Amino acid sequence: MTAPARRSEPPPSALNLARGLFPVGVALAETDPRAPQPSPWPEERAGLTRPQPGRLREFAAGRAAARHAMARLGEPARPILHGSDRAPVWPAGLVGSISHCSTTCLAAVAKAGSFAALGLDLEEATLLPFDLIPAICTDAEAERLAPLPETQQGLMAKLIFSAKECAYKAQYPASRQVFGFQTLELDFNAEMPLVCGKFTVRFLHAVPPFTTASHLSGNYVISGGLIITAIALHR
Repeated sequence: MTAPARRSEPPPSALNLARGLFPVGVALAETDPRAPQPSPWPEERAGLTRPQPGRLREFAAGRAAARHAMARLGEPARPILHGSDRAPVWPAGLVGSISHCSTTCLAAVAKAGSFAALGLDLEEATLLPFDLIPAICTDAEAERLAPLPETQQGLMAKLIFSAKECAYKAQYPASRQVFGFQTLELDFNAEMPLVCGKFTVRFLHAVPPFTTASHLSGNYVISGGLIITAIALHR
């Protein structure tokens, strides 16, 4: 007799992966930017200048995910506007973050009374092109990457990219400042697991109210073809 074939387990959803990255009190929701979504509210569309169809689908998926997350907090559906800087303007009493890749969109929302800000970034777990490493990584980060095998080096560089994107989103409500990747540095070593773990990003330059002594800590997971990074700043 032949043994029955093993059923391959489906990869975990982005939502299930992200749930373990945020503390209690943060609501999460997932949508598919490839699938039809409810149209953005008129107030949300007002600031969009002739978006391409793909961009509009992503925008609609992000707003839909955010409203699903708001509902999980017991909040009524409200518009999520965006400022001239394109950052979401969350309804009064809420903080949140939205991220998407080609196959999925995630939103994290929490009560502003408990959290100052959230950062969420979602990337496909592909290798960062090596010609982009000097733009994304500081000299110290690049030196730590250099001895690693090529595949590990490219994936770790992508994790650095995601962690910095996540930290940027988390700090922006406080600073309202735009800056480049060289302003932040990820503390990591070769033993940092490429599965899941914690990360710390520190400021190399002052970005008020953040100083060079400031750092932001978060969690990450690499699974199911995705990299997800998350930061929750408590009050």
